Amino acid sequence: MTTAAPTPRWTADDIPDQSGRTAIVTGANSGLGYITARELARRGARVILTARDADKGRAALDRLRGELPHAVVEPRTLDLADLDSVHTFADGIDTPVDVLVNNAGIMMPPRSLTKQGFESQFGTNHLGHFALTGLLLERLKGSDDARVVTVSSTLHKNGTIHYDDLDGARSYSPRGFYAQSKYANVLFGLELDRRLRANALHIRSLLAHPGYSATNLQASGPTGLLKTILKVTNRLVAQDAETGTLNQLYAATSPHARGGQFIGPDGRNESKGHPTLVHPTPTATNPEAAQRLWNLSAQLTGVHYDLATPTPHTQDPTAPATTP
Repeated sequence: MTTAAPTPRWTADDIPDQSGRTAIVTGANSGLGYITARELARRGARVILTARDADKGRAALDRLRGELPHAVVEPRTLDLADLDSVHTFADGIDTPVDVLVNNAGIMMPPRSLTKQGFESQFGTNHLGHFALTGLLLERLKGSDDARVVTVSSTLHKNGTIHYDDLDGARSYSPRGFYAQSKYANVLFGLELDRRLRANALHIRSLLAHPGYSATNLQASGPTGLLKTILKVTNRLVAQDAETGTLNQLYAATSPHARGGQFIGPDGRNESKGHPTLVHPTPTATNPEAAQRLWNLSAQLTGVHYDLATPTPHTQDPTAPATTP
């Protein structure tokens, strides 16, 4: 397995031809998701653009077709905070899926619960994508070169799973529970890679994060002083969303990307820059911790993957893949 880092200053111009491939991008009506959908479509992919709000999805489609009149793009409604919506969406996919970009998310809102009663960030950012990926597994198996790209954050390094207070009823912190959800993304992405390898499937599970990129995520979730602070840092510190999106685009398209890799910016503290291989926080590479979260996620969502569990003696394939 090659562990070579991405070509320095990799850009969207380096995306290979995607003709004949079908991609699903969650949260594609704005920000990183919209740019991901647009660039995949620009390279010839058929893109299923998902949005929680149908009107916003149609508006994004109109905008994208204004930029790319011949793009093959279709909007579909998907609310990751509602497992019924996830099932309905997955049931409507009747063709092989080549790329699934688990991009959608919410960031640091006041405490609230999803339709099924989960803390909103854990339920949307992790459980919704866990369920969606599992429900689409057979469609991904239908591709010769399928990829699942799960978008995390540098804040995963501050995360832990609050098993004794998953819904935040006892003690809720918007930032702490956001970090929990992004930590869960990393545990999930790496465990999915282990299970795909153990079952000899030609599906790659990769992780990506955008560094600190200016999107509407910082404005739509936080409230009060936190919202004000993020608004200022968006202007003064953040890189543009176009650059931030390159990491997930690399993971979704580069022939050199490998399962188990984590792609993030090459700048200082991974805050900005072009795609390179980055390290997950060490605790997120623990297979036992990942299996505990996996089993809980299957129990909470009712979605059980048709994948054998890796044995404890199976060498962890993610370790070399995440070394630059």
